[in-house]
Amino acid sequence: MVLEATMIVVDNSESSRNGDYVPSRWEAQSDAVNLIFSAKTQANPESSVGLMSMGGKGPEVLVTLTTDFGKVLDGIHRTKIRGHTHLATGIQIAGLALKHRQNKSQRQRIIVFTCSPIAESEKDLVKLAKRMKKNNISIDFIAFGDLEPENTKKLEVFNENIKGGDGSHLAIIPPGPSLLSDTLVTTPILSADGVAPRGGPEDGGGETGGGGFEFGVDPSTDPEMALALRMSMEEEKARQEKEGKKDESKGESLEGIPEENQPLLDGQGEASGSGGDKMDEDKKESDGSKAEKKDRDGDGDKMDTA
Repeated sequence: MVLEATMIVVDNSESSRNGDYVPSRWEAQSDAVNLIFSAKTQANPESSVGLMSMGGKGPEVLVTLTTDFGKVLDGIHRTKIRGHTHLATGIQIAGLALKHRQNKSQRQRIIVFTCSPIAESEKDLVKLAKRMKKNNISIDFIAFGDLEPENTKKLEVFNENIKGGDGSHLAIIPPGPSLLSDTLVTTPILSADGVAPRGGPEDGGGETGGGGFEFGVDPSTDPEMALALRMSMEEEKARQEKEGKKDESKGESLEGIPEENQPLLDGQGEASGSGGDKMDEDKKESDGSKAEKKDRDGDGDKMDTA
């Protein structure tokens, strides 16, 4: 479970009004943002997610890094559709927001939704990608809407120049009958966080065992139940490991007891070990006391005879 700080950048330009995605490009983004937040926080409860827009007059940070889902929902509802996108500036501001994260052990990641034409040149995007890679920031692109060859080529070049150890992905999702979030689940952007595809009869869902989800619960519909089941499994695993260590320590302590490794009788038919030695000492003391008593009795007889 990767500990990450993730900034989600949404495209709220005029292009997001288009209805070629169900129900619209903007509503499809909103649904996908909810899914990404749930996936990140379920993968690690200490991961945080922020939200910003890159349309209108300029990019705007809507929600700083948080684990409160309500703040993210409020940020989505406050966003207005207007203007055109500022892709490069939006990525740079998202990088600054990640730089000021409270938990410095969190890995940095930016997820960018883009559904409008990209005004930046390929050269500028390459320069930006190398700068982000130098700062150890991974960037995932979710391209939908305007999928012109010029746009996709720029995104592919950007992705090639930023790929690193933590992985930066490019998901190109064309229009179709499925929801954007349903298609997004099958991409490496979310499958790397252990999120299973949404189940259905055709992919083994329904009656046959939870639709392929971990613990049989869809984390996008019931995130609290999925998180509770995951934590319960981890606690049970920790308890079993603790009991195993206790059993091992007991076995080691019993090995030091000599009586377990010695025969009950020695070669002469006497009891072996410390118990036999003690019996011999008791026998010698008993014989000595009998001899002393006999001497006293003999001396008393002699005195009577005299």
